[in-house]
Parts: sequence; C-alpha cells; structure tokens
Amino acid sequence: MYGKAAICLTFVILFLVSCSIYVGTVDLRSYFFPLLQSPPVLRSLCATGRPLRVYMYDLPRKFHVGMLDRRSSEEAAPVTMENLPPWPSNSGIKRQHSVEYWLMASLLYDGQDEDGREAVRVSDPEKADAFFVPFFSSLSFNTHGHNMTDPETEIDRQLQVELLEFLQQSKYYQRSGGRDHVIPMTHPNAFRFLREQLNASILIVVDFGRYPKTMSSLSKDVVAPYVHVVDSFTDDDPLDPYESRTTLLFFRGNTVRKDEGKIRVKLAKILAGSDDVHYEKSVATPKNIKMSTEGMRSSKFCLHPAGDTPSSCRLFDAIVSHCVPVIVSDKIELPYEDEIDYTEFSIFFSMKEALEPGYLVNHLRQFPKNRWVQMWKLLKNISRHYEFQYPPKKEDAVNMLWRQVKHKLPGVQLAVHRSRRLKVPDWWRRKR
Repeated sequence: MYGKAAICLTFVILFLVSCSIYVGTVDLRSYFFPLLQSPPVLRSLCATGRPLRVYMYDLPRKFHVGMLDRRSSEEAAPVTMENLPPWPSNSGIKRQHSVEYWLMASLLYDGQDEDGREAVRVSDPEKADAFFVPFFSSLSFNTHGHNMTDPETEIDRQLQVELLEFLQQSKYYQRSGGRDHVIPMTHPNAFRFLREQLNASILIVVDFGRYPKTMSSLSKDVVAPYVHVVDSFTDDDPLDPYESRTTLLFFRGNTVRKDEGKIRVKLAKILAGSDDVHYEKSVATPKNIKMSTEGMRSSKFCLHPAGDTPSSCRLFDAIVSHCVPVIVSDKIELPYEDEIDYTEFSIFFSMKEALEPGYLVNHLRQFPKNRWVQMWKLLKNISRHYEFQYPPKKEDAVNMLWRQVKHKLPGVQLAVHRSRRLKVPDWWRRKR
C-alpha cells in the first residue's frame, strides 16, 4: 500500500517538474550545473530592461567643457547638472561632431524618472557595467589649430598624452584592458596622435572611413549619427506632402572632397541641366545652413554622396527634414542598423549606378508616389532617434547610443574573460 503511494507520489513530482521545465519556470542547470549559468553581469544586462550603469571619470575641465569656454577656471566646481554650460548656438558646423557633449550631459542628468533612460551614472566604479571617458576629442581637434600643421595642435596632442597616462594608471582600465571603456571619437581626426593605443575600448564613431580594418569594427564599436545642423521640421503636415515638395532631388554642399567624396564633382556634371534637380556647391555658413534647411524641406529626395568619409551630416539633416535620403556609397555604416532598417525610408545606389548618366534621376522620377508617402511618414516617426537634446528623452539619439553600448558588452566581457586565461593568479605567484 505504502509502496504504491510512494510510486504515485514520485510520478506526480516528476510530472510537475517536467511541466515546470517545459514552460521555463525551473532551470535544472542552476541546481546541478551552476558553471553553465551565464555570469551574473551578463544575465542582468541582457535579460532585464534596467538601465546601463555607467561610471564617468572626473576629468579636469580642460578635457571637456573647458573647451567651450576657455575663460573658465580649472579650479571651478565639478561639472554638474546645474552648471553644465549649454552647447553654443553659434558653433555652426562644429555641432555635427558634438556627440561627446550630449553623452556626457546625459550622464550628468539626475532626473528621478528613469523611464526610457538607457544609462544612468553611478558614483561607485565597482557597480559599473561600463566606464565613460569624457574627453571631447572631436572638439579638441576643431579647437586647437585650424589645420594639421598648425603649431597649436600640440595642445591637442598633449591632452591625448595626459589622458592616456591617466587611463593607464586606472585600475579599472587595467582590469579590462580598457575594453569596457566608452570613448567618443566622431571627428575623422579625433585622437589622431594616439588613437591606436585605445583600440581595445568601445569607440563611438560616425563611420570607419579613417580607421584601418585592424583597428575599429562593428563587433566592438558603436556607429553614431552626426548631430544634425539644420533645424528639425516639427510642423510638416501638408495636405499633400508629395506635391508640396516641388524639387525632385536636392544637394547643397562642398563638392571638393577626398577619397570616395570625389564622386561629388562627377555627380555635379551628370546632374547638370535637370530642371527638377537642385545641385549646388556651397560651404557651411549660418546663411547657407538656413538655405539648406529650406531646400531639404521643399524636396522629395535628398542626395547623400560620400564626403571625406562614407558618411556625412547631410544624411541626418535629411532625416529630420523628412526628405527621403538617396544614399550613394559602396561601404557606408549606419547607426542602430541592428534595430532600424534603412531601406524602409531610404534609397540606395552603388557608386557605379550613380555615375551612369540618367540612371539615378530616371529611377527617382518613376518612384511610386504612394511608396514615397510611406517613407515620408516613417521619417516623421523615426526622426526622434536622431535628436540630441538635454535633458535626454526616451528613444532619442543618446539613449539609442547607450543601448548600442549595452549590446556590445556581452562580447566585451567575453574578450575580457578569454584574456585572463594566460594570466598567472597572484596566489600562484606567492606559492612559487
């Protein structure tokens, strides 16, 4: 009698455990194979929606906001949410490389509402998932010297030397070899003197045009959008958006560029004489930026050929102007491409296709109106992902970038764990 009861009870228990395993409420690996479990940090980062915990180094002002106002004193109070200087409204084209400023500002913001925030600052480095290095390397290049041979560039080089020495003395940088450190370098010449010595870190770049293949890659680095310099189109609600935009294709910018950007001169010749195409050479002055704003808002398509590197600010100016981007490149990298499908609101042409007389323009002239309207509506919806602002808002550019950093960390931690294999533990050294 008791034997039959025991057998029945055993079957009931096995049945319940089996059901629990099947629906995922019980994981026997946690009881019998604990080493097979994901490390706690990886599990908490990837399986929960909590914000990324970021420790920001407290660097002297000369490395960041001191470049916005050279009269500021190094002895001034630490930068906080209350005394953070605003990004200068008259910075012109320099604004396109200001990602570093907005990332730092997002960590200084201490608003209590964490809804939608992808990263929060922590004061204890032991609790950090990642480390942010607030060096405005792009602004340093733009500020210290007007060209590569200007003697004042020595200031930029010295800042890079001092920063590298600081990081190499940090036990947290040493612990990971810098792999969990986030360093913005959005200008093609940012940190140009010592860039390769920071190669292990998570670099925030706009593309890989000036980086050798052995240095920067999508496996560890984050591609950021340029900060747009035209004003966002906030009241774009015409009855017929397609017909209200009278220009078919718009381009306004410098046509003398390096590398892939040489295509701009060739396109100028191919597109000349087309009444529905506006292709104009210009430089980025406040007046010209205003004219570009008006031109993009009155055009159906905005041309985006390569600049000195595959990407340029023009693409993101087009997005916030709700002008369908026409991207001409064979090797462009785009922000958030693991989350956003650019083919849903952009048109791509290879360089060979774009240089075939009539091919690009004829394709755009035949583009279905209803499909264009779909793209226009989607641009209005996704443009918020390309807005840099303070305070940060849910799903804006800085939060999208911090989420991208979060995506990189499992691979970073894998690399850290693998690098420790050949290190001799301290207890073994003492034993020997």
